[in-house]
Amino acid sequence: MPAIQPQFKQKTIRSYVIRGGRITAPQEKALEEQWPSFGLDLLQGNAALEGAFANADAPLILEIGFGMGDSLLAMAETFPEQNFIGIEVHLPGVGRLINEASKRNLQNLKVFCADATDVLTDCIADNSLTRLQLYFPDPWHKSRHHKRRIVQPVFVNQVAEKLKDGGILHMATDWEHYAEAMLETTSLCELLQNSAGTQHYSPRPDYRPETKFERRGQQLGHGVWDLLFYKRAAQ
Repeated sequence: MPAIQPQFKQKTIRSYVIRGGRITAPQEKALEEQWPSFGLDLLQGNAALEGAFANADAPLILEIGFGMGDSLLAMAETFPEQNFIGIEVHLPGVGRLINEASKRNLQNLKVFCADATDVLTDCIADNSLTRLQLYFPDPWHKSRHHKRRIVQPVFVNQVAEKLKDGGILHMATDWEHYAEAMLETTSLCELLQNSAGTQHYSPRPDYRPETKFERRGQQLGHGVWDLLFYKRAAQ
């Protein structure tokens, strides 16, 4: 068993299931050897980010649920002038991300292996994020499971508090019904404004790489919906 395990507080409802899956030898080695360089500790609370990045004043981008990390790696490598934090509980994905980040000598990427809402609550300061990214979260498509979706009013309001004025909440999904629910729920937050206009979706921004999963879905005729909401400036 890898030395690193997901961190989370006790909850009755979660937006994810911790999946199994074999960890490769390079992923396990990365978790053991590279975690001190790339890992962040939920239990440190607000102190978790102290000294995490050489340029602490750089724009801070937070991605929830980065999966195997392809798009997050690409963004961190493309935009070295920005700081990136990824949150993921799937250990093979965490191991792969930090293994690749180490190979590429990325200095602007850190990782929490923890519950995202716990990280937002305990470790992320209000008015600190330039962008929060939530790409292809589990749609929990059965009606009885909708309560497990991460995009709920409480979550959206919490994200809005963490964003700087003008900061962006960027979500993407390939499940149309979830896109509609995301649009409706996020539009209710008085702190956020739809960048594309009321009840509209946005084109995919250039900074978000297309994933293999996304391209495969498009080849099968599946749609993808991007939603970008910015935080209104304080009055």
